[in-house]
Amino acid sequence: MDKMLAVRVIAAWFMLFLCDMAGARQAQRPANKRWAEIRRLSAEDHRKMMDLLGIKSLRPGRNGMNPQAANYANYDEAKANPYPNLPDPLVLKNGKKVTTPEMWWTQRRPEIVEDFDREIYGRVPKDTPKVTWEVTSTSREKNGDVPVITTELVGHVDNSSYPAITVDIQVTLSTPADAMGPAPVIMEFGFGGWFGRARPGSGPSWQQQVLAKGWGYAVIVPYSIQADYGAGLNQGIIGLCNKGQSRKADDWGALRAWAWGASRALDYFETDKSVDANQIGLEGHSRFGKATLVAVAYDQRFAIAYVSSSGAGGASLFRRDWGEIVENVAGSGEYHWMAGNFLRYAGPLTWDDLPIDAHELVALCAPRPVFISSGSNNGDAWVDAKGMFLAAAGAGPVYRLLGKRDMGTTEFPPIETTLIDGDVAFRQHSGGHTTGPNWPTFLTFAQRYLHVKQAADKSAASSR
Repeated sequence: MDKMLAVRVIAAWFMLFLCDMAGARQAQRPANKRWAEIRRLSAEDHRKMMDLLGIKSLRPGRNGMNPQAANYANYDEAKANPYPNLPDPLVLKNGKKVTTPEMWWTQRRPEIVEDFDREIYGRVPKDTPKVTWEVTSTSREKNGDVPVITTELVGHVDNSSYPAITVDIQVTLSTPADAMGPAPVIMEFGFGGWFGRARPGSGPSWQQQVLAKGWGYAVIVPYSIQADYGAGLNQGIIGLCNKGQSRKADDWGALRAWAWGASRALDYFETDKSVDANQIGLEGHSRFGKATLVAVAYDQRFAIAYVSSSGAGGASLFRRDWGEIVENVAGSGEYHWMAGNFLRYAGPLTWDDLPIDAHELVALCAPRPVFISSGSNNGDAWVDAKGMFLAAAGAGPVYRLLGKRDMGTTEFPPIETTLIDGDVAFRQHSGGHTTGPNWPTFLTFAQRYLHVKQAADKSAASSR
């Protein structure tokens, strides 16, 4: 009887398993259908942009998955520099050398910004809608042993000009509950709500490491600002500003849109008494590493950047042939990150025709500190660690012109070498495509610049 019961129980569990699997397949079918439609609409919009630009075809990108493919990604350094001569960040378009900080701020920097606006990331509309911030919940909790005040925020974007599209920016903010005054905050491009909170794991999370400095942390959800596919370009903040119509060739892409959203979060921080809005750092990984560098380059209010594994379109030089290349970013899967004009450099034009390159994007962050991070080639080769290092080195002359320090070397260092003595910093860790191993190094770098002011003031007073 016991055996028969056991058999029946096992049979019942097996039937439940089969039902669950069937349900999962049923749920997967609509999801697969949805993504197939997204890919179709993205390819259609991509084709429209090509038609607008008069481009018949684009060169194919690299295959990063199959070593047997004819277009497999190049990982041979001897072939990685087809265009070794970079634009000089300190030479004006008229050929005149920039010799003073004033010339940088009033002449050269605006030239570089214009090139990035027109050719790479696109122009943000002059009159973007107002954002009204709402606190949806506030809770007192503990992260590890540290009590924090966690605030859930929604930034409602005014859609009165086109009510068919709604944009609500999601941000989770946590500050030390026992802080004596406003705290510096590190904000991450990531996922809010439960995903925005630290979760148990091996060793302290990045949030717990930030709290150990006496700082707060925040997470902004980029997909609440703009979708990460071309089919979404007539939605989100880009679609709202365009009233649901297709982009022009120099309109902004998703990277500028995500960066715009981060700046709107910074607007809120300027009103929150628990936050020191003059000490806001921004961090992002992979495509959000790209968005982080773009955000900090354009908005000088950000105090520091942690740019992780950002690759092409981020800190890696466009003129490098290593892993991800211009043609990948210009393809139908990634073109929505960029301005439409960017596609031309994968078609009739070459990488060397670009008027700027990534070292000048890093230079736009000067004189503020920037930490460029990468994993090892065993797991993170696609993002081109050396290309990012060379961009950081190429920004050095601008940092020096503005009275700051470069990395101290232009020679690509061995893996795990920490270069944080300057104001532009670099480290390649031995892990793969992840931020984790470089968080302690970044925070060591960042603590030179971010300070809990009240604690410092109290210490100074007690010594008198």
